[in-house]
Amino acid sequence: MIQTDLDAMVFARGVHKIYDSGKGVRVHALRGVDLTVRRGEVVAIMGPSGCGKTTLLNCLSGIDDIDEGDIDIDGVSLLDMDDNTRTDYRAKQMGFVFQLYNLLPVLSTVENVELPMLISGAKSSEARQRALEVLAMVGLADRATHKPAELSGGQRQRVTIARALANDPAIIWADEPTGDLDSETAQEIMDLILKLNRENRETFIIVTHSPEIGRQCDRIVRMRDGLIVDDGSSA
Repeated sequence: MIQTDLDAMVFARGVHKIYDSGKGVRVHALRGVDLTVRRGEVVAIMGPSGCGKTTLLNCLSGIDDIDEGDIDIDGVSLLDMDDNTRTDYRAKQMGFVFQLYNLLPVLSTVENVELPMLISGAKSSEARQRALEVLAMVGLADRATHKPAELSGGQRQRVTIARALANDPAIIWADEPTGDLDSETAQEIMDLILKLNRENRETFIIVTHSPEIGRQCDRIVRMRDGLIVDDGSSA
């Protein structure tokens, strides 16, 4: 695929995704989605439940295969990669933040953060140093040896963000990152996301149901029935 926007972090055209429901019913979850996200943008994806928000995030990030269309991430075509190459690219170039944290309870905070670096082949000493650096970035340097159960919900989400930053990714995908938090803690997490964006020019794509979160992003992409009905552009 030829990119027409050299500053595009995400460039997707004509993306279709069809699921088999398991009962002989095919669900057309994405119906020809076009989306461009520029480097350094914070973009919210919003819409009613079942409209395809998480499916779009999973397809754009290469977690799920697509049935038709093209996707470039930072100028690299996901469709040109085999499964192993795509998995390696995702581990090294992308970060993920989930609603329910997905932290390993038996590991300390710093061990959770350094895990993706170790999986990617980093030396243990380098992974530990980087993990401590990103924990300091998210304000948790003093919680490095704590287990997840010893942290508040907001602190656990900060650990998840630190883990997402560990490999210095080109883009961070966040699926309902504040959905399990009270409003005050949710705002603290959003403040952190905006700070990281401002200071490091991190690109964030955030799936959210929260109008408060959406209003703080650079733009809101609205979905309905597997389609983008408003990409939030001013044009």
